[in-house]
Amino acid sequence: MRAILVPVPGGPDALTLSTVADLEVGPRDIRIRVAAAGVNRADVSQRQGYYPSPAGAPAWPGLEVSGIVTEVGIATTLFAVGDRVCALLAGGGYAADAVVHEELALPVPEAIDLVDAAALPEALATVWSNVFLAAGLQSGETLLVHGGASGIGTTAIQLARLAGARVAVTAGSREKLAVCRDLGADILIDYRSQDFPAEIDRATKGHGADVILDIMGGSYAARNIAALALDGRIMVIGNQSGQDAVFNPMYLMQKRGRYWGTTLRARPFAEKAAIIRALRTDAWPWLESGAFSPVIDSRYPFSEAASAHRRMEASAHVGKIVLVP
Repeated sequence: MRAILVPVPGGPDALTLSTVADLEVGPRDIRIRVAAAGVNRADVSQRQGYYPSPAGAPAWPGLEVSGIVTEVGIATTLFAVGDRVCALLAGGGYAADAVVHEELALPVPEAIDLVDAAALPEALATVWSNVFLAAGLQSGETLLVHGGASGIGTTAIQLARLAGARVAVTAGSREKLAVCRDLGADILIDYRSQDFPAEIDRATKGHGADVILDIMGGSYAARNIAALALDGRIMVIGNQSGQDAVFNPMYLMQKRGRYWGTTLRARPFAEKAAIIRALRTDAWPWLESGAFSPVIDSRYPFSEAASAHRRMEASAHVGKIVLVP
């Protein structure tokens, strides 16, 4: 089958369309004929040589796919050949076929375009596990999302609003902030020209953000704590700043705050399966009803994967980028 490999780590042109052997299907696995693969920051890091696939996963990038089930393992009970699904992977999504344990897959509602569904698993699992399962965002609380126009951000805005929370976002342009507003964000902050702790303090009348979802990491650490409410929770899911976190622990202590770093890809199978089950029970009804939908920035064919990565690295996208075989 065709797959996008990284023979030598490097820039976007390191992505090479090649041919690999078909993957074997285990007793509870399903084989998916890929309709699309989501593009994530982790894929960029893998291409650069910093974030290899974990043991047992295909060597090529890709953490999420959508498509049609073409084969099932002998002990599979959740899906059948012909089903429309999307799935969370440890790697291997940039290929014509993907193989995944059935507990890491979800049914795609008929109202959702199958290609667009590739944008669902990674963002939904990341947001749900961090904002709701770990941080416990409640109705009436305020969520601050950094990178509000990203795939993670556009997902977090919608889910938090549906859960009854107030949403604040940072983004780098009026156009991106307008998208966030249209999705339901209440507090719009241009990080290029505004100080987000001061804006959060003003907009919440001194209360602060109860939960902060942070993709920037180190450079935002002290300012996140300044923007935090009492008993607030900071969920760090990326370090796009590339910097170490420097802050006075006393300020975090005074807020009785939690500063929590997480990843999704490296979690044990049982934890990821539990997240997928929680999504199916608690978030999927919003998708099925049309209350939530993925925001798609662009679609690229596999042959233009390098261009897709360049767009992501430039932060030019709004919502998710997907690759189509």
